[in-house]
Amino acid sequence: MSEQRVLTGITTSGSPHLGNYVGAIRPAVRASREPGVQSFYFLADYHALIKVGEPARIQRSTLEIAATWLAAGLDPDKVIFYRQSDIPEIPELTWFLTCLTGKGLLNRAHAYKAQVDKNLSSGHEADAEVTAGLFMYPVLMAADILMFKAHRVPVGRDQIQHIEMARDMAASFNHLYGPLLVLPEAAVEASVATLPGLDGRKMSKSYDNTMALFAPRELLRKQVAGLITDSRAPGEPKATEGSALFEIYQAFASEAQTQAMREAFAHGIAWGEAKDLLFECIDAEIAPMRASYEDLMAHPERIEAILQAGARKARELATPFMAQLRSSVGLRSLHQPATQPVKAAPKAALPQVKQYKDTDGLFYVKLIDGQGRLALQSLGLDHPRDAAPLVTALHDGDAQALQLHADLLAPLATDLQDALKDALAMLRLQKTTKISK
Repeated sequence: MSEQRVLTGITTSGSPHLGNYVGAIRPAVRASREPGVQSFYFLADYHALIKVGEPARIQRSTLEIAATWLAAGLDPDKVIFYRQSDIPEIPELTWFLTCLTGKGLLNRAHAYKAQVDKNLSSGHEADAEVTAGLFMYPVLMAADILMFKAHRVPVGRDQIQHIEMARDMAASFNHLYGPLLVLPEAAVEASVATLPGLDGRKMSKSYDNTMALFAPRELLRKQVAGLITDSRAPGEPKATEGSALFEIYQAFASEAQTQAMREAFAHGIAWGEAKDLLFECIDAEIAPMRASYEDLMAHPERIEAILQAGARKARELATPFMAQLRSSVGLRSLHQPATQPVKAAPKAALPQVKQYKDTDGLFYVKLIDGQGRLALQSLGLDHPRDAAPLVTALHDGDAQALQLHADLLAPLATDLQDALKDALAMLRLQKTTKISK
């Protein structure tokens, strides 16, 4: 498997808007054309069941999102584009992972903790309205990723925890049954593009401030005209910083157009004229896709055929891999030779240095040994740069530097000096091997 595998899931719980397009769809479609990459895109309709109890809405959203991605340029001949529920191997792997995932790990999932905190703050029982689906969401997500041996999973920073949990589950499985699952990496963009909505806040269905991606031309013009601006009159200089209008324009304009608009703001362009320019800029990019989208929406059978073809390609990979996984856990024919080993000899796992931001808003560093145990843990730090000296010392196996920054480490059950000694011995043993963040 020489190609890098990249996997992206899209939950079918709503209609795409301009913010989705700029922040996720457009960059993902561009990424799907990279050489040396095998891309997987799936419609996460099982995930949608966790928060949507309306069958018609899930079906409609599946149709709209599939049509959107295809209209935006996703080529089903060059990627594997499928619907999650068409791959029965995914829920089967979910159960395998469920049987070895500790409840304590799932207790720490952000979505579950947020619901518990909300319940407690409002005086309800901790698990009020918490379904098993919500609680098990990270396991299903891990199965989505691990089934196709994805190397990279593009996510926002709020989703990094799920990739770390998938890695933990894969490591636990591999420890028991042999090195069958690939440990994925989170691919986080340095700055994920977000668009402001009609009211200036982040464009989100939660705020009811979205602009429909494929709204008819005149409705788009009306939505752009409704953007909130300040009271500065024509001729008065206007600030680009903090301007929702300018931010949206920049997301669709070329560098030359953006510079021209910046100068127009400085010279006091009237808001009406600026909105006209914004509308034309958005429509120039969206109009060709809108026509394709409307054609696809009028022919759902074509979308269904594309998804079924994608499912066949996905299952060409998933079915034999699941047979291998079933055999590894002991679900195998009774007439197989009794001499067949119960499990493959596991490869020595590498220690890992992990950096992450927790729900308390602080940044942490931890060292995990080859058996998945916590060897070292930092204190909560205010900024990622505060963790840099500690991370560098751990990666370099530098005893002197690690001792110098021992004040950044949290005390564990073992003596700190013994823990440092063991950690350095472990890192020196793996000195020639890359340790992943």
